Amino acid sequence: MKEIIINASGIHKSYGTLEVLKGVDLQVNKGEVVSIAGASGAGKTTLLHIIGTLDRCDSGVVEIGGVNVFKYNDKRLSDFRNKSIGFVFQFHHLLPEFTALENVCIPAFIARKSKKQAEKEARELLGLMGLLEREEHKPGELSGGEQQRVAVARALINKPEVVLADEPSGNLDSENSEELHKLFFSLRKELNQTFVIVTHNKELAKMADRKITLHDGYIVK
Repeated sequence: MKEIIINASGIHKSYGTLEVLKGVDLQVNKGEVVSIAGASGAGKTTLLHIIGTLDRCDSGVVEIGGVNVFKYNDKRLSDFRNKSIGFVFQFHHLLPEFTALENVCIPAFIARKSKKQAEKEARELLGLMGLLEREEHKPGELSGGEQQRVAVARALINKPEVVLADEPSGNLDSENSEELHKLFFSLRKELNQTFVIVTHNKELAKMADRKITLHDGYIVK
């Protein structure tokens, strides 16, 4: 029997008078790669932020790994997010003054891992990304594709329940986009990692185990 990692039900979210999500239900199994597609303004990023606990829904329930996340206060929710959810964004959000190794280590330090343990795990992940020889390079010395792979390693450092990616290849050329897409599936194979990916990239959306389409605040397929 498949293990459900994300169970979101009855998700509603409005900003002022604008109703963005109108009762979304979504389940994601462990080790699954799910894409979320839809036109701009359909609510994709809003849904990803709610699943990722970066924003709270107006009503509905989000469970991650069996935990009803919005029962937590903000501090406990922040701790949960750091340890249980990895994020990959379109523009990397790497800190320019730190090396690739240091950037990967940051969530581990926040989770109170020792420097020795954090660096050991970060090097293992950079090795998995094919970036071990680039560990002392700062983001400005890395290509766009390399920066995004560092961001993926950073998302994985605390062995999260799920990795949420928002247009992860949106800032990459076609060659680097293809490499990143292959990377997600190799990580699923190597680590049994779960991915939920918001994307306009039709090839990535089609590669996923399931493609979910949002339209006007509802899941249509």
